[in-house]
Amino acid sequence: MTTSDTIIEIRVTPMTLPLKKPYIWSQGVEHAFNVNLIEFVAANGMTGIGETTTAPDAAAQAIVLRKITKDFIGRSAFDSAQLQAEAYRAHFLAFGGNMPRYANQMLSGIDMACLDLQGKLLNRPVWDLLGGARRDSVGYFYFLQGDTVEEIVADARIAVAEGHPIIYLKVGLSPDRDVEATAAVRAVIGGARLRLDANEAWDPALALRMLARLAPYDVEYIEQPTPSTSLEALGQVTARSPIAIGADQAVFTLNEVYLATRRCDADMIAVGPREIGGLRPMMKAAAIAEAAGMKICIHSSMTTGITTCAEHHVARAIPNLDDGNQIMWQLLQDNIITSPNVAPVRGQLSLPGKPGLGFDLDSEAVDRAHARFNAGQGH
Repeated sequence: MTTSDTIIEIRVTPMTLPLKKPYIWSQGVEHAFNVNLIEFVAANGMTGIGETTTAPDAAAQAIVLRKITKDFIGRSAFDSAQLQAEAYRAHFLAFGGNMPRYANQMLSGIDMACLDLQGKLLNRPVWDLLGGARRDSVGYFYFLQGDTVEEIVADARIAVAEGHPIIYLKVGLSPDRDVEATAAVRAVIGGARLRLDANEAWDPALALRMLARLAPYDVEYIEQPTPSTSLEALGQVTARSPIAIGADQAVFTLNEVYLATRRCDADMIAVGPREIGGLRPMMKAAAIAEAAGMKICIHSSMTTGITTCAEHHVARAIPNLDDGNQIMWQLLQDNIITSPNVAPVRGQLSLPGKPGLGFDLDSEAVDRAHARFNAGQGH
């Protein structure tokens, strides 16, 4: 029987979103983000919206998304937990090659869209569906951008002028450049808190040498200095580091979060819904970290304001949240939403408690991004 909450249509739309300037990190240079927009349409006309990151290929992922969600049609939006579990078991375990990280990319967007739809159907913000808000606002760091040290320093001056308390800098490009940039940023930001992210660039020996060189610059902590394939390597560095260490790419599954916290492989867990499989799995990851007496930092990557809103909702509900979380929409030439305003002020953001995830989609920006994807197939 069809009721108002019955899912009658699912749309997947690949999009290419150019960046304002090249995104430079230890893994290379990015000029655009690719995402897949996911829309769940209910029988009463309401639509739940989510998005996924798309490694390694957005078009291929869109095919998989359509396949794994076909059995959602005709079911209630409130069956989403069962539907996702069935889809994971059918497509990503034995016959799917046991691919939890790949599954998590897609399940995150599905979970996001289902919760958005549930919130709209119930006329409640998603944070209420996650147990209720623990705080009125969420803290974010300022993400420095620039090709040269001079450009990074100029951006740091903007961060200071705008009153952002936590500054974040990518390292892992080359040892001397990393030290030069860190020293220059510290000189500009004064007593503001400074965080670094090496994005898996160093083996343990190099990591320990770099941490010793960077320690004089009062670095609060550094994310994922060693390859994500070895939690043991991260643990070796954490045990000997003069700077606190965050686990990021090494903890993209709940099992990895558990191992990292149980063995003290890191001092902070940095993970986001788009990696861990959605907003509800994000609450589970936070609970694992909380049991270990650790905070969790919400990590974001290659996403739009849609994910910013979703991350904000789960951030409002997590009890052991860090005060310097990540957003990425500001790097895009076009944000994909028209409201609300998702720009933190002096490092803080408080979104209104509207139903669902509480954003309005920019349909013209979606059309442009989809046409751009079709023209270049994501390249």
